[in-house]
Amino acid sequence: MTRPGIRPGTRAVITGQGRAAPEPIAQEEIWEQVFAPRLNGDRVARQIFLRAGISTRHAAVDPRLVDVSGWSTGDRMRRYVTEARPLGREAATRALEEAGIDASAIGLFVVVSCTGYATPGLDIMLADELGMAADVRRLIVGHMGCYAAIPGLQAAADFVRAQEKPALLLCVELPSLHLQNSDDPSDLQTVVSHALFADAAAAVVIEPDAPSGLELLHTTAVTIPGTEELMTWDVTAHGFRMGLSPKVPDVLAGQVGDAIGGLVTKFGYGMDEVAGWAVHPGGRRIVDVVEERLHLRPDQVAESREILDTYGNCSSPTVLMVLESIRRGRVPRAGEPLVAMAFGPGLTLCSALLRTAC
Repeated sequence: MTRPGIRPGTRAVITGQGRAAPEPIAQEEIWEQVFAPRLNGDRVARQIFLRAGISTRHAAVDPRLVDVSGWSTGDRMRRYVTEARPLGREAATRALEEAGIDASAIGLFVVVSCTGYATPGLDIMLADELGMAADVRRLIVGHMGCYAAIPGLQAAADFVRAQEKPALLLCVELPSLHLQNSDDPSDLQTVVSHALFADAAAAVVIEPDAPSGLELLHTTAVTIPGTEELMTWDVTAHGFRMGLSPKVPDVLAGQVGDAIGGLVTKFGYGMDEVAGWAVHPGGRRIVDVVEERLHLRPDQVAESREILDTYGNCSSPTVLMVLESIRRGRVPRAGEPLVAMAFGPGLTLCSALLRTAC
């Protein structure tokens, strides 16, 4: 059946996904060994850490062993390249292997990150290491934050439809490199960011007209006026410093229903037809808000909570990791829609509508 809003033409289909992360660290250990001494065991800070919905997370530079808080931004960027290359290579290799294609077939390589920069960048380094062709096109999506995977997906899908060649999207984030030298427990925005963010990489292969996988139908973006100061990511002499207002979940609560409802119904689906909800777990309250406002059952956001619990908030890779968990665990039937959504600076809510290829 042809749905409203779906035009005939080359389809962009996700055929492979992969993820990679450093070794896990228990959240309680991070609190006890790293932040409790810094914050004098502050009771409120302890509650923020231990009630964040996170059991373990991952750090390329273990904060129990190495204190990066005094490092210059230059030192952090150099370490970013050292750590991001193997993580990105591992995630990309896994995605290519699942898709069953060689890196030399990739026509566009999209690399997303807001936690590190270098020129030549990861796009050039990894294209060479993975064995991509010399004429592969490359695109860097930088400093967009947690929602950046969605515009990255859109750019890759547009290329696939227009050029009828495969694309590879790679999101690599190392927030652990931006630990700030703060011993003020009243600085709750910094405490929250230190409690939530962790390191990971996630990759997606998109192919033209593949017979199986997840077809990307459409993406949307909504930026809420007057909210620019609620979530920030500022470049300083000592890394990037996050500003994260506690108002964020409540502001998003007022937007998510209309934004997602409009996306789904535009294509002739009902909200009750959505077979999977890949909600970016920016924090426990974010998932709570989406569950409440979209009238979802707890099992429909179980993958988001599981990723938060075992990985933390990994910025841009996180929504792709949730989507991968849904693909592997639920096996939606042919033609069923799925929704992915992520939130970040702006405040911006980005979403994607996908369906199981048939």
